[in-house]
Formats: sequence, C-alpha cells, structure tokens
Amino acid sequence: MIGLPVTSDASVIPLTVTHLLEHLFCPRFSYFEYALRIPERQEKRPLVMKGREVHEERRRTNPTYLRKKLGVLGRDFDVPLASARLGVRGSVDEVFTLADGSLAPFDYKFAEAPRQIFLNQKMQSVLYGLLIEEVLGRPVHRGYLCFVRSKHKIVEVPHTEEDRNEVRQTLAEILDIIRDGVFPQATRYKARCLDCCYRNICIQ
Repeated sequence: MIGLPVTSDASVIPLTVTHLLEHLFCPRFSYFEYALRIPERQEKRPLVMKGREVHEERRRTNPTYLRKKLGVLGRDFDVPLASARLGVRGSVDEVFTLADGSLAPFDYKFAEAPRQIFLNQKMQSVLYGLLIEEVLGRPVHRGYLCFVRSKHKIVEVPHTEEDRNEVRQTLAEILDIIRDGVFPQATRYKARCLDCCYRNICIQ
C-alpha cells in the first residue's frame, strides 16, 4: 500500500479529468459548458453507480495474473489526486506499485477493447500518470486499461514525454477557453456533431 499524502483543498482547482475528456471529444464543449455556462442537457451516469460497478469488477481481476504478468506488488483503490500546478483533479480506479519501483494507473473501461487505444483513453491514462507523479512523488512510465466487455482484457498504455506534453498543452487550451472566452475550432470529426447536445447553437 502507498502512503497517501493529505491533499490540499481540491475544490479550488479549476479542472477535472472530465474536462479533458469532453475537450478531446470537441473543444467547443469547453466553451459552451464552462465559458458560457450552458449546461449539458443529457443524462450522465451517476458516479455512485460507476463506483459500485468498479467494486464488483475488482473481484474478477485476477491478483495472481497481475503479480506474475505485470509485476504488481501492491494496489491502492479509488485514489484521489489533485494538482494546483496542473490545475486539475480526479480520482483513479487503482494505482499499482510495480516491481521496478514505479507506479501505474489502472482504469476500468466498461467497453470492448478496441484494435487500437483511442486518444481519449490514452490521454486520460497519461493525465493520471502526471497526477500520480506529482502527488505521490514516484515515477510513472505506463498505465493499464481493463476492458470489462472483452473478458477483462488488460492493455498496457506507455506514457511518453510527447504524450505528457500533449496533455499539458490540452489543459492549457481548456483554461484559455474558460478564463478568456476563446472560441475554439470544432472537432474535425463531424459525425460527433450528430449526437452533441450543443449542435443547435453551434456554428459548424
């Protein structure tokens, strides 16, 4: 088990991991929801339900496999993380302590494993890695995703310096939009507009 430090008041930190995921879906999400404060009009899965599902899935994750195949020496659950320097806060499903002395975020995805890890999945893992390094003071070289609907397939996500810089740049872009009201370019993937709750007020 990791000796978790007492975090500062996370409520004063402006961004969450959700901000990053919504921004990667379309940068204008950040503008409409957080700069103009137009609420997203669609049902969101309650966090408590996700928490219950994660708790249930942990019983199905084979600790022997984790220890032998991934070199996991310890697991911490529902780890809260907050960084005033990065301006972001969140909570990771699990943090692994690995045999090489590094730590790694472990996140459950209630989906089938894709042929290639999606950008938002990779960036979320890298962001958790940055938070873990800052809050817990240990190196992070990789993360892991567990795809529940693919028989709990576990996929390794390498964390490169290029990935870390991309996450930092994206967080800076989100803060610019929220604080300065910068109107960003829309997503290049226009199919996403069909299901967007802001499509009726967005200049596409």
